Amino acid sequence: MDPFTKHTGTLAVMDRADVDTDQIIPKEFLKRIERTGYGRFLFNHWRFDENGDLKADFELNRPEAAGASILIAGRNFGCGSSREHATWALRDYGFRVIIAESVADIFRENADQNGLLVVTLPSEQIGQIMHAPAQSLTVDLEACTVTDSAGFLAQFAIDSFRRDCLLQGLERIGLTLQHVAAIQAFEDRSN
Repeated sequence: MDPFTKHTGTLAVMDRADVDTDQIIPKEFLKRIERTGYGRFLFNHWRFDENGDLKADFELNRPEAAGASILIAGRNFGCGSSREHATWALRDYGFRVIIAESVADIFRENADQNGLLVVTLPSEQIGQIMHAPAQSLTVDLEACTVTDSAGFLAQFAIDSFRRDCLLQGLERIGLTLQHVAAIQAFEDRSN
């Protein structure tokens, strides 16, 4: 997993609450075994009509959302089933950061394990970002800040273990590999 220290990117605004994982990546696309290639199915039922054409009124289909790497959403983002595919689809589509009023615990855990930074901010600050003229934000994990060029500044809290893992680019396997010598020594003593 790539380390996450600081990211500056354009915004996609999804002014919706309770965006669940079934909408993020619908069940019919969960038959693949790879972690890549899911981005094209992200929000499939919301992005495309029955003919497979883009719906012009969907947030991610608007011109200002093209190439966005930061998604701003309402409360309870990532609720629903525990599918890790949701974070795979968001990452594959190009998102590096999700900023929301609140997120589901399992979604946060899956995001952390896949290098997708989840930032929660109070509803007032979410509203400021959603309705501000700035089209890009900088999210600094070292300083735990979200800023824009117009002077917006928000501090966010994150569990220190999660923060350290993201800063170092470590998921569970990477964490385990840091202890290979100790594991080998234990195995040698056990034999």
